[in-house]
Amino acid sequence: MPRPEILSRNPFEDAFEKLGSAPLTLAVLDLDHFKLLNDTLGHTEGDRVLRGVERLLAGSLPGGSIIGRIGGDEYAVILPETAAETALILFDEVIKHFHIHRDPQWPRTLGLSVGLAARPAHAHTFAELYRAADEALLRAKREGRSRACIYVESKMVLKSNYYPKSQLERLAKLSGALGRTEASLLREALDDLIERNRGAL
Repeated sequence: MPRPEILSRNPFEDAFEKLGSAPLTLAVLDLDHFKLLNDTLGHTEGDRVLRGVERLLAGSLPGGSIIGRIGGDEYAVILPETAAETALILFDEVIKHFHIHRDPQWPRTLGLSVGLAARPAHAHTFAELYRAADEALLRAKREGRSRACIYVESKMVLKSNYYPKSQLERLAKLSGALGRTEASLLREALDDLIERNRGAL
């Protein structure tokens, strides 16, 4: 069976819409500490890692899966007719495989984190489902990285609890312009803040 191609963001969203209202699970994933690898080993090695991740996803996921590169080291996967719990088992195996077969020269902290959200259990539209999966990805990062987490609504805290509307609007605009998720931009800002103040920790 031919491996699925890696779609860019717009064709990936189009593929989601073509599925209508069918049940599915959406996974959002990225590499933990990918910037460290780029900074220490260079972008050529970073590109090699991304190609490896793409081969791993295309070769490990069930037939009918749809894979998209959303931007940078961020990917998304649609698993049609798949429950979130089944997807969790699948991505646990993908994460283990990545960890076992990593190149010894890569930083030890380099890993894969995954967030999962299902339709209809968690949301219906692409934007809502993506937001839920991205929040689950954030939880995977908070809980130690290199793991997969399913969206849990009761544990969510709205960004609007922390940021004024004008900032959130600018964040949304920047997210669209850069082709990255809002959560990844917030993570980057937080990582930079922690790095600048490392002496205080």
